[in-house]
Amino acid sequence: MRIHIEATNLPGRSCPPNAGFPGYDGIHVGVQRRDRRDELLGLHPGDASSAAWTLECTAVATPGGADIRGPHIQGRPGGRFIYLAWGSVDDTGAFTMFRRAKLMLDAVDPATVEAAVRGGRLVARLGLTDGRGEPLRAAVRPPLIEWSAGA
Repeated sequence: MRIHIEATNLPGRSCPPNAGFPGYDGIHVGVQRRDRRDELLGLHPGDASSAAWTLECTAVATPGGADIRGPHIQGRPGGRFIYLAWGSVDDTGAFTMFRRAKLMLDAVDPATVEAAVRGGRLVARLGLTDGRGEPLRAAVRPPLIEWSAGA
C-alpha cells in the first residue's frame, strides 16, 4: 500500500518571530524516517506552491482494524502517525529541525482505511500553515487534514 500526502499553503521560506516562536529563515519540510530523526524524505522549501510525498507501507489486519506500518510510520499500534519535520537549511545545506507536525493515522475513518487497503492507496490532503502564519505543528487530525482512499 502507499500513502500519498498532498500539501498546499506552505508558510514561506522565512517566518518572523512571534510569541513562543523565535522565527526562522531557510524553512524546509520533509517526512521523517522512523528511528532516524535526521533522515528526511522529499525535502521541500517552505515557499513552494505545493509539496507531495509518497510513502511505501503495509497494512496488517488486527482485531482493532488495519495496523499501518512502514519506514516512515511512527508510533505504536493504535497510535501510528507520520512526522512532517520542519527545519532551517543553512548555506551549506545542513538541515536543523525546529518543529514537527504529526499526521495522526488513528484519526482516519476505519472505512477509509479498509477502502485504501483494498485499493492500495491512502491519500492525505492538508495545508501546512497554521492560524498564526507559521509552519503547522502538533497532532494533525480532521478537519485540518482530509483522508481519502485511492483518489
